[in-house]
Amino acid sequence: MSYSAEAFQNEYLAMGASEVNAIVTVTSSGGEGGRRTAEATEIIIVDASGSMQAEGRMANARQAAKAAVNAIDDGVRFAIIAGVSTAQQLYPDPGQLAVSSTLSRADAVRAIDRLQASGGTAMGAWLLLAAQLFEQRPGDIKHCILLTDGDNGERFGYLDSVLQQIAGRFRVDARGVGVNWKVAEVRKITDTMLGTVDIVARPEGLIFAFEQMITEAMGKTSADVQLKVWTPVNAKVRFVKQVEPQVQDLTGKRVEDGPRAARYPLGSWGQESRDYHVCVDVPAGKSGDEMLAARISVVEGDTVHAQSLVRAVWTEDTALSTRINRQVAHYTGQAELADAIQEGIVAREAGDERTATIKFGRAAQLAHASGNKATEELLAKVVEIEDAATGTVRLRRKVNAADEMALDTQSTKTVRVGRSQ
Repeated sequence: MSYSAEAFQNEYLAMGASEVNAIVTVTSSGGEGGRRTAEATEIIIVDASGSMQAEGRMANARQAAKAAVNAIDDGVRFAIIAGVSTAQQLYPDPGQLAVSSTLSRADAVRAIDRLQASGGTAMGAWLLLAAQLFEQRPGDIKHCILLTDGDNGERFGYLDSVLQQIAGRFRVDARGVGVNWKVAEVRKITDTMLGTVDIVARPEGLIFAFEQMITEAMGKTSADVQLKVWTPVNAKVRFVKQVEPQVQDLTGKRVEDGPRAARYPLGSWGQESRDYHVCVDVPAGKSGDEMLAARISVVEGDTVHAQSLVRAVWTEDTALSTRINRQVAHYTGQAELADAIQEGIVAREAGDERTATIKFGRAAQLAHASGNKATEELLAKVVEIEDAATGTVRLRRKVNAADEMALDTQSTKTVRVGRSQ
């Protein structure tokens, strides 16, 4: 696979300034001929708690799981877990991984037909079993689909302890069917496991959702890519965030890697491009001083695939230092947009209508200014937008729960700013 890394920034800083911001675009060509550089393992966890019997969720979940199994490439290891009050391996035999083939996929489909809804919800136990199965395949591209329709029923703190134990070991894309699950709870899982969360409002939509997730997973060709950030003496990384295609804060996932350097996990990659916001604090310089603020490398093990430099130049020329970099400004706004939506939802749930109106108004303003039409349309289902440019909105008295959850799950998805701007 070949990678490129390109930094976008205004390197000129005003006198006394010490904060350096850059957007780094990482692009991968994918594996040659679509071939993987590592083998792959796929695990599908289907919530089989008693509530899945309602509204045809279980019947549609079975069909979705079958569709996903039938889309797994030959040679990929896989397993199916039935999620109830414990984790029960549905296919193949407990502790084993199947190798995908026409025969094994047919066996798995027959096993899925036996899936019945009963018992409770224990996401920590489900993920722990998945982690134990993945441990058999070090070096593989590891991906997990998790479906749920309700709140986690384990004792307080257990899911957190499991996530702390398995953080970053594999990717989890989670989908909640219906409106009786908590977005914040599932987002905690996907944030930790570098995946995505979304709502499937109607069970009939599960097949498409599963096919979409498995197709993306099968397109990954490289297992464990990382962003290595080196900074000079007395400089410090303030944060590293993925900002496109969705906002994901990587700062807390920092792993030290030698003098003044650290790695941040980017997960598995195929043919794609993502943007990262890197913010570094440096000692303020004198007029005309210039320094390398950070060296950004795209690495995989000991292999450096691509590098980009972030510079700082101090100037008394305000025309230079006040020049706005469109990429940095755009993604700073997109991160604020996600925060405003989530804070608005929390305020509304708490009955604080004034704060909710202010937050949703700011969100409408940011979505409109950045051209994020998808988010603006979702916001319009929760508030009446009177003037998006000024952020003037009114809370709707009746809001469909699925619409509000869709706004919440989609709040971190961003749109890319044009490079010519």
